[in-house]
Amino acid sequence: MLAEIITIGDEILIGQIVDTNSAFISQQLNKIGVQVYQITSIQDDRKHILTAFKEASQRVNLVLVTGGLGPTKDDITKQCFCEFFGDTLVEDAATKKNIAHLFEKYFQKVPTEMNLAQALVPSKATVLLNEHGTAPGMWMEKDGVVFVSMPGVPYEMKHLLTGKVFPKVINHFKRPFIYHKTLLTYGLGESSIAERITTWEDNLPKHIKLAYLPSLGRVRLRLSSKNIDEVLLKNEVDSYMEELRLQLEDIAIGFEEETSLIDTIGSILTQKENTLSVAESCTGGAIAEEITKHAGVSSFYRGGIIPYATELKTTILGVDADLIQKYNVVSIPVAEAMALRANTLFKSDYAIATTGIAGPTKGDGDDEVGTVCIAIAGPEGVISGKFLFGKVRERVIGKSVNKALEMLLKEISKN
Repeated sequence: MLAEIITIGDEILIGQIVDTNSAFISQQLNKIGVQVYQITSIQDDRKHILTAFKEASQRVNLVLVTGGLGPTKDDITKQCFCEFFGDTLVEDAATKKNIAHLFEKYFQKVPTEMNLAQALVPSKATVLLNEHGTAPGMWMEKDGVVFVSMPGVPYEMKHLLTGKVFPKVINHFKRPFIYHKTLLTYGLGESSIAERITTWEDNLPKHIKLAYLPSLGRVRLRLSSKNIDEVLLKNEVDSYMEELRLQLEDIAIGFEEETSLIDTIGSILTQKENTLSVAESCTGGAIAEEITKHAGVSSFYRGGIIPYATELKTTILGVDADLIQKYNVVSIPVAEAMALRANTLFKSDYAIATTGIAGPTKGDGDDEVGTVCIAIAGPEGVISGKFLFGKVRERVIGKSVNKALEMLLKEISKN
């Protein structure tokens, strides 16, 4: 079974917002055995929308549309649905009541006529009430193809999709089961991994697909397959994934659905009753942000400091000014001193420190752009390294974060 996602909105096409809706919808569709054939982003333009609807109806069984349901004149999705289905707009009483309720509860005022116009829906549509917003969802069918329209606001769309749309999709369509399992690895590049598993990959059954998903020092390896027998499908994919995990045991973190690099680090530190802090210069808090994205890190993460300016490394963090003068601010000795001082300042067992030149200019350092020194201070001493991560600022910072966490994991896993 195939689906197409259509996102409507000029704001997507001019880069004003990022289309996170399509990613979420795709992930969720895969879980219920629906394969996404195409994702299309289009303008708030009548002709463009109608063309997209017509072309999608010739390709897939299910078309999921987001956006263009607001109360203003540029929101024309409902009018286009009426034109495409040969329909007219009628007022939906339940939606009108919901709009009035939301305005009274959250705004303490009466909705305007423009707001109430969102209760107008195509007469042939099955209305999907949106308890989290004023624009309802709509389910319509034409020539065996189902069209579903949802609000573009991600929070509203997610609730509507999982709570109202998917139960109807599951009941309406016969679907195979699709199963993905993804192994997380670190510290080895895509081509090096491919060389290590060449024989194993060549022996994979044709109906099981392996995908390499590289990103800044980490590679995710995803196995995918589909079958009408869910138990057989999962057992087969899991078996091959276990073979893959054993072949890459030295660089494997775990499975994406079950863990993350931070989860693994946190589990080890918590088990050892150890704590962590960070002292970030060139990464500007990116390591702390990566850590605190995850729930439960308060069990091991103490805190961090961002001594971005050189003088703050001495006045606040306490690094010896003579050390900076002698070795330069971007140097192994300074990175090591920063890590040691972070442990003292935060009373932590382990600390990560970064100092470098993320670019595009050199700043206080003398090395070339992309040079980063990383140090890990722990109970057994300090480990460190000097790296060259290229000249693109975002990639330098991203690679620094990943390398620092990789070094930490290796260090805390020794004993």
